Amino acid sequence: MDIGIWGMGRMGFNMARRLVDSDEHRVVAGNRSPGKVDDAVEQGAESAYSVEEMVEKLNPPRVLWSMLPAGDVTDQMIDRFVELADEGDIIIDGANSYYKDSIRRAEKVRSAGLKWLDAGVSGGIWGYQVGYCTMIGGDADAFEYAE
Repeated sequence: MDIGIWGMGRMGFNMARRLVDSDEHRVVAGNRSPGKVDDAVEQGAESAYSVEEMVEKLNPPRVLWSMLPAGDVTDQMIDRFVELADEGDIIIDGANSYYKDSIRRAEKVRSAGLKWLDAGVSGGIWGYQVGYCTMIGGDADAFEYAE
């Protein structure tokens, strides 16, 4: 599966790395800091130095996963994904957001003809080695595809 992950902090970087290591996924990694994208490329991901580039590199239906901190920065990224995505693409919020924010975002995403998953991620420092725990809510068909 193709997947784009925006946000190469500790959690997003290691998630991208784990997916690449599985040899089952093509990961396009993006971040506002180019050095973190370069680090992900060294681990086997493909680069995206802008959100537009990430969306262009992915095959539809796109999986666009935001791994940014909860709050305004996540709202801004979800808005950007909505602007760039095509009908049927899947937007995933991995920010462990407040549930009312997730409900609001889901309505916005769905009204644009896109699919939504709220996937709060936990895994700590061992996530790369043993996997991540996710609390997932959203569209069942999007979950089945992304799973």
